Amino acid sequence: MIKYLGSKRILLPAILDAVGTVEHARTVLDLFSGTARVGHALKGAGYRVIANDLLAYAHVLARCYVEADAEEVLTDATKAIDELNHVAPCAGWFTELYCHRSRYFHPDNGARIEAVRNTIAAMHVRQSLEAVLLAALLEAADRVDSTVGVQMAYLKKWAPRALKPLALRVPAVLPRAAAGPGRALQLDASAAASIEADVAYIDPPYNQHSYLGNYHVWDTLVRWDQPEVFGIACKRIDCRQRRSSFNSKVGCRGALEDVFRRIRAPAMVVSFSNEGFVAREEMETMLAAHGTVEVIERTHPRYVGARIGIYNPRGEKVGRIGRLRNEEYLFVVRRR
Repeated sequence: MIKYLGSKRILLPAILDAVGTVEHARTVLDLFSGTARVGHALKGAGYRVIANDLLAYAHVLARCYVEADAEEVLTDATKAIDELNHVAPCAGWFTELYCHRSRYFHPDNGARIEAVRNTIAAMHVRQSLEAVLLAALLEAADRVDSTVGVQMAYLKKWAPRALKPLALRVPAVLPRAAAGPGRALQLDASAAASIEADVAYIDPPYNQHSYLGNYHVWDTLVRWDQPEVFGIACKRIDCRQRRSSFNSKVGCRGALEDVFRRIRAPAMVVSFSNEGFVAREEMETMLAAHGTVEVIERTHPRYVGARIGIYNPRGEKVGRIGRLRNEEYLFVVRRR
C-alpha cells in the first residue's frame, strides 16, 4: 500500500483486538478509510466492511481492498496488469506538471504513469476491475516517487527509487469476507456516520494538514481531470477550496461531536493522536457522553520529513524537527 501519513499499520493488531471484543460483531463501518489498510485487515479477519472516504484516491483504494473480491477480479486484473506493464511511455500534461514543473517523478516514469493511466481510461472495464488497476498504478507510482511520503514538497535530488522503472504489481485483493460483501462509499463523514453497523471505526483528520493537500497527486491521478494548480508543489486549486472542519482548530471539536452523535453502531473504536487538536482528556469527556470508554495507548516514532530532507527549488531544507515520538490512542466506546 502507499506511504501515508497517519497510517495505522503499527496499530492494526490493537485495532483488530479492540473490534474483536465487541460481541457478535459482523459489520464494521470505517468512516475515514484513507488507504483502506484497516478495512483490508478487517475484511481479512472476516468482517463485512463498509469503507467511506470523500477523497477520490481513497475511494479507489477502498473499492480495491474492501469492495472487490479476489474470486471476481484477480484473473482479469492479473492479465490486464501484465498488458499495462508493456504499454509504451507517452509524455503529456501529467509528465510536464509533475516531472518538469515539479519533481515528484523522474520524467521517464512520468511518461510511463501517464501512458498507463490513459490506457486504463480507454479500457472501459467494470468498476471493480478499474479500481484494482488504478490501485496498482497508485502503488507503482508511490514506489518510484521522489518525496518523503507527502506531496507538499519533493526531494532536492532524485531519490534512488525514483530512478527505477515503473512496474505495476497485482494488489493483494482478498476473497469475500465470511460476514458478507464489502462496500466502498464516497460520502461526507456526517452523512455516512448513521449507516447501520455493529462497530464504527473512526480515524478522523487530527490537525491542520489536509489529506487532499498531502496527497493531491494521487487525487489527480485517479480523477484524471488536468486540474488548475498553484505553487511550487503544483497542488490542485481545489486544495484551497475543499477545507474540512476537521482540519480547523476552531471547527474540529464540533465536527467530532456531530459525527459521534450520528453514529448508530453499538460500539465505536476511535483513533486519535497527541498531535491532534483535541487533547486525550477532552476526547475521553466527549466520548463518555456516548458510553463507557477504554483507552489503549501506543508510542511510536514520529514522522519527521525534515529530518531526512525536504527541499524547496532554491535547495533550502524545509522544516524544523520537533519531538521524535508520538502517542497514538484508541478509544473503545461501548453504548450503555
